[in-house]
Amino acid sequence: MAEKRGSSITKIAFLCLFITTTMMFVLSLRGRPGLFDHKTMPAEKLLTVFNNGDSQTSNQSNAESSNGSNRAILANSEKQRVEEGGFQVSCNGNLKEPLKIFLYDLDPEFHFGLLDWKPQGNSVWPDIRTKIPSYPGGLNSQHSIEYWLTLDLLASEFSENPSSREAIRVKNSSEADLIFVPFFSSLSYNRYSKLSPHQKKSKNWELQEKLVKFVMSQKEWKISGGRNHVVLAHHPNSMLNARMQLWPAIFILSDFGRYPINVANLDKDVIAPYKHVIKSYVNDSSDFDSRKTLLYFQGAIYRKNGGFARQELYYLLKDEKDVHFSFGSVQRNGIRQASQGMHSSKFCLNIAGDTPSSNRLFDAIASHCVPVIISDEIELPYEDILDYTEFCIFIRTSDAVKKGFLINRIRSITKDKWTRMWEKLKQVEPLFEFQYPSKEGDAVQMIWQSLSHKVSSVKMKINKSKRYSRFVPRKRRGLRTRTK
Repeated sequence: MAEKRGSSITKIAFLCLFITTTMMFVLSLRGRPGLFDHKTMPAEKLLTVFNNGDSQTSNQSNAESSNGSNRAILANSEKQRVEEGGFQVSCNGNLKEPLKIFLYDLDPEFHFGLLDWKPQGNSVWPDIRTKIPSYPGGLNSQHSIEYWLTLDLLASEFSENPSSREAIRVKNSSEADLIFVPFFSSLSYNRYSKLSPHQKKSKNWELQEKLVKFVMSQKEWKISGGRNHVVLAHHPNSMLNARMQLWPAIFILSDFGRYPINVANLDKDVIAPYKHVIKSYVNDSSDFDSRKTLLYFQGAIYRKNGGFARQELYYLLKDEKDVHFSFGSVQRNGIRQASQGMHSSKFCLNIAGDTPSSNRLFDAIASHCVPVIISDEIELPYEDILDYTEFCIFIRTSDAVKKGFLINRIRSITKDKWTRMWEKLKQVEPLFEFQYPSKEGDAVQMIWQSLSHKVSSVKMKINKSKRYSRFVPRKRRGLRTRTK
């Protein structure tokens, strides 16, 4: 017994000695350069931020640069990207894959034909290298996102570096992440929703019926159940008929004000900004003291639905000496007057009207006039990466209509706080800018990014729907009775 016990103690002693020696050896190697290859370490443990050719190691990927660029604005994104040899590369060294979009070749009557463009030859698309059909201005332009996104897809075919883009057009639908339905629905509503004396249905209604028939007959819709289709209905009254049939698709909307929650919601859809209609404040050298108007609102005062607050606030604020609260429209130089008013105001009211959103918010951003949002049901673009409280004031409607509450809240904001919000407005303004050709970090590219966030969820839903597709039950299969 004693011999066995002694043998066991000896073995344990030798094992402890071996472990101690090994640990000391490994620790001694850590101080010697070149023995450990950093390439073998996990990517998330070693992040490098590239800046003007120099690199520095960081423990986070959302470091914000100091030059105020669009890339720095997106400080909350999961990965910083840098350009290298014409490709966008993430910090872990992987190439950024652009969103692959299959574009239905719809008849021009659904898109550029609504702009009075006439096709030449067999192509249903204009040659944008020679001439781009123009879009009408004024209030028409505020819901023009379908125009800008379609142009961007067409332009991707002529891009020298497709991999540097947020989205590219692919010709084979099986390769696509999403299917794009190019119907200029907002323009169709604005121009063709009224009945002519001899019509039973408006042209807008007829186009929606034809669109639904076309889309639902396509193999791409049947395979996915429509879940990977992108439908644009930015004007609140657009697609009133088609939306109830195309509801499985991803809608790009201005808000959810006129949609049942089972038809449109944040889980599957994307909120996109309006295109501002007033002029951008270029080279803004104003400051807190030079903007003489404290609070600005000009627009329709008497609204239905959730817009009752406008009327209440008008009576509460109309006699305040440094507040501009008046009726206004695009008529009689209304846009020019609004530009001047917002550019010379510290705060701009964005109050719910017939729907939770309005383009007034984006006019305020373009004017660097701190938005005061009074709209309890509003949804905002890119809110998964943007913190709007850094450059907007939010006030509940129930509080805003209390006597003295709103004006006292605005007057309590210090000059320093306003200046910080004003600086942030100038930084985020490019994210809401629509333009052709699109640029990195503008509204077009940001909408594509928002759509890319939906892809994994869409693919999961499509894959789950296929689980039992091969075992389709026989039609009218009832209970069998035994025959004698």
